[in-house]
Parts: sequence; structure tokens; C-alpha cells
Amino acid sequence: MGGSVKDVKSKGEVDEVVGSGSPVILHFWASWCEASKHMDQLFSHLSTDFPHAHFLRVEAEEQPEISEAYSVSAVPYFAFCKDGKTLDTLEGADPSSLANKVAKVAGSVNPGEPASPASLGMAAGPVVLETVKELAKEIDSSKEKSQVQLGLSGPLKKQFQQLIDSHPVMLFMKGTPEEPKCGFSRKVVDVLKEEKVKFGSFDILSDLDVRNGLKKFSNWPTFPQLYCKGEFLGGCDIVIAMHESGELNKVFKDHGIDTIDAAKEKESGDAKCGISKSTGGLSASLTSRLGSLINSSPVMLFMKGKPDEPKCGFSRKVVEILQQENVHFKSFDILTDEEVRQGLKVYSNWSSYPQLYIKGELIGGSDIVLEMQKSGELKKILHEKGTLPAETLQDRLKKLITSSPVMLFMKGTPDAPRCGFSSKVVDALQTEGVSFGSFDILTDEEVRQGLKAFSNWPTYPQLYYKSELIGGCDIVMELRNNGELKSTLSE
Repeated sequence: MGGSVKDVKSKGEVDEVVGSGSPVILHFWASWCEASKHMDQLFSHLSTDFPHAHFLRVEAEEQPEISEAYSVSAVPYFAFCKDGKTLDTLEGADPSSLANKVAKVAGSVNPGEPASPASLGMAAGPVVLETVKELAKEIDSSKEKSQVQLGLSGPLKKQFQQLIDSHPVMLFMKGTPEEPKCGFSRKVVDVLKEEKVKFGSFDILSDLDVRNGLKKFSNWPTFPQLYCKGEFLGGCDIVIAMHESGELNKVFKDHGIDTIDAAKEKESGDAKCGISKSTGGLSASLTSRLGSLINSSPVMLFMKGKPDEPKCGFSRKVVEILQQENVHFKSFDILTDEEVRQGLKVYSNWSSYPQLYIKGELIGGSDIVLEMQKSGELKKILHEKGTLPAETLQDRLKKLITSSPVMLFMKGTPDAPRCGFSSKVVDALQTEGVSFGSFDILTDEEVRQGLKAFSNWPTYPQLYYKSELIGGCDIVMELRNNGELKSTLSE
């Protein structure tokens, strides 16, 4: 052991070490994840502090078989093993918890030998203690910067401008033109190929500062982002719309962007001009079969295992996201068919699983789907593609009722009530100093009639508190006269 970190390359290697019964700490990381890099510093220090334990580092996406075995769905991720069993896990960048959990699993292993200071509850070696404190500050600082970014530094702005100006047409994307890492990036690459323009690209997955900072710089929250002569054009949807309307071609001409001669493009095969779907090496029958599988459902997930029994953490994560979004989807277990498993990688030009398709178009893997869900992009595209059912009246009423803790459905507005009963309730709430939201039921006949049935209350106004119906004008007046209105609306 000797107090060092070992990079493992196979599940057999991990199984052998864990099976020995010795304390083993596994660090699952990814090269693009800044938090993984931070935590790896502490991981290395702890390996020195606990020489009797094995410290193994696993690149999660490069070693899917190991990641599946330990249900890894996000990085950084740690598994703590002893006596051949996994005793504990840790997900996320938490230096103190990592130190404590390592100490718990990898304390004294020999009878009569004093426990390491770290086994007392916190890694007490001075170097480790200092590292924990520094990393905690560093990670907290990173979180704070990502949550409240009031502005960009001068050097970072200069870097962005230099990148944007490095090519007349510049695409910031996930992956490279030869190997896009998301369906939206692939679409823009294909558009640029059809437009026959040369373009430069930058893989934002390779640089977290650029990835986060460019969102602020461009005031655009997602990727890809396309620029022409330093001018921001937009993301995937806008670029496609401009392409289809002919506006993109006009922009390129107006800015003097040279197009590539089609014949020359065929001869040169210049990858910078975009890529087309490669089915090289696939038989016609397999290509046809894969196309049929992808289009067998509006939302199709190729995964390891089944939705009710995923066989890897990344597949489980995408299933959970689709279930949270109330999406009806079909799936295919690629572990049951090696021909499909290997063939789809070539067909989609996407090397890992899961793979999510919407209306026949590849969206991406677990990290992309998760990011799209967080940004609201996933729900947007599901609606645009018609794969989410239209919002029901009941759903809409529930959203309106919960839109404010105190919610008043009335005739008119608080500033201009359109009936005496609504006016009385507004006066009562304002007199008591109660903040409230309101909805003018005269502006929407569907809501006006629907809310009567929903609440089983035939008249207006209707006052709600925390989604519960309080009542109409008479009840509100009674509560006010009894001195109970404000307390009822603040329980």
C-alpha cells in the first residue's frame, strides 16, 4: 500500500483489492469536474495519513462497469469498503465528511496498535487538517461565485473576447465538431455544414471557467452558442430557425463569410465544416433496425437494465428525471443485445450509455439530461416536440392557487375591484397588512367556471391560504370582526 493513490483500469482489479478484506476507499472522478480535482488533493493526503488502506481512483465515465457496480450517478463520489463489503458512500465535494469517513473505515487495523489520530473523528494530521480547511474554503468560494456572479474579471472578459474573435464564425459547444457531446451541439454543427462555412469551435466541457463565465458574458444560460464576427447569434433553436428561414445565410453574406465550394468540401472532407451521421461499418439491416428502435417511441431511452431495475447509476438518473417530468417513454436494455449495444455507438457517434432520444433525435447522456432538466430546457423541448401532455385545467388551477401563500380570486384587481364583495375582502386584507396575490376571474372564463367546481364554492371572491380555501366575503368579514383574520393567514 505505502500511502499512495492507484488509478485502476478494470473491475477485476477493484474486486481483487476489495476482496482482500483490507480497508479500501474508491474515488470516482471525471476530468471535466472541478470539484473532483479539489477533492483529489485531499484524497492524496489521506492516502499518506492512512498507509494501511488502499486508495483507488476510478475515472467514472471511462470505467462504466466499475461505476455501475457502485451505483455511481454523479461525481465526485466515494465508496468506503472493508471486509469485502461497501460500508458507506459519499457523493459531492465535502472535505470534512471525506476525512471523517476515511478515518472510520481505515483506523487502526492491527490489534494493539494505536489508532491513527484521524480515527478519532477528524483527520488530525496537520497536513490533512490544513488541506481540509483550505479545500472547504475553496469549495465554498466556488459555490458562492457560481451562485452570485456579479461580474466577470477583466482578464476573463479579455479571454472570452479573444476566443470569440479567433474565428469569423465561432461555435462554443459540448465536445468537438468531429464528436459532439450533446444533440443540440450536433444540430448546430450540421447546420453550419449545410451552410458550407468554415468555423472554429471551443469545447466548453474542457474548461469550467469558460463554461460558466461565458453564460454571464453572453447573457445566455445554455450551450451551444454561435458567434459571427464577434456578434452573438444565439443557441440551437435560434440558429435552426435562422437557417430554415434563410436569415443565417444572409447574416453570413452580410458579414463577408466565405462559403466552401461543395465539390471541394467533398474532396477535402474537412472535419471543421461539420460531420454527418456515420454508419460506416454497419450493415444495412442493422442500420435499419437501429433507426426503427430509436423511432419506436417519441421518447426512447437506451439504457443498462430496465426502468424498474436500472443496472447503472447513470441510467437510473435519467429514468428518475423522466419520471419526475411525467414523461411517457420506452426503453431498450442494451445489456441484452450486444449487436445493438455496439452498433448504436457507431450509429449515433456517441460512445457511452444511457442515450436519450426525443422524436428520433439524440439528446445526450445523463449529465446533459440532468443539466437540461435543471435549466428547464428539457421540459421546453418535450413540450415543443409534443411529447408532454398539454396542461390540464386542474393543473393550471393548482398552480394559480399556490402562486402566492395568500391568494385571492376576485372580480377586478385590488386597485380596481369590479364588485362590492371583492372590494370588501381587499379592504380587509389591506387593513390587516396582509400581503396577497390576486387573479381577476373576469379575464378568464375557463378559470372562472372551473374554480367553482374545483373548490366546490359557487361564488366570488374566494380566498386561499397555503392552497386551502378560507372562504368568501362573509367568512373573511367574520374573521376580521373577530380579530382572527391576520392570525388565520399567518399560521
